[in-house]
Amino acid sequence: MADTDASPAASCVEKLRTYVRTRKGTILAVEIFLSFIIIICYAASLYGGYSAVAICEMVFALVFFVFFMMEFDKQFQLINWPWTDLFRAGIGALLYIITSLICVIGGAGDGARIAGGVFGLIAGILFGYDAYTIFLDIKSTRGHTATSTDDRV
Repeated sequence: MADTDASPAASCVEKLRTYVRTRKGTILAVEIFLSFIIIICYAASLYGGYSAVAICEMVFALVFFVFFMMEFDKQFQLINWPWTDLFRAGIGALLYIITSLICVIGGAGDGARIAGGVFGLIAGILFGYDAYTIFLDIKSTRGHTATSTDDRV
């Protein structure tokens, strides 16, 4: 057994700090934060039912954040993590944009609902950007090799 001075909690905190500094970690952390703000806004509004989208997306983003931070995606090869993350981000962007437009358009007299809708539009754009960057990563790692055009082969 190897002697280590660091406790498992210190190792987890170090992984958290390291992962948040990456592009993907920052995007996921901001998604979680925006979803939390949206939950607070919708909970303070007269129509609290819109918070279901924010709760689901925050939980999904939190799960993916933990899985990627602890590098469980490299251990569980049964799931295609980039495609799963792409679907999560794409569906989140679509749901946030739809519910946020409904809240902003129909939220006359309910400032918390309008604020939640505005933050939801920002979150929808962020989730869309996340889906776009994931798509570019998938596209770049497809593994296509160029065929030889040399007749001497």
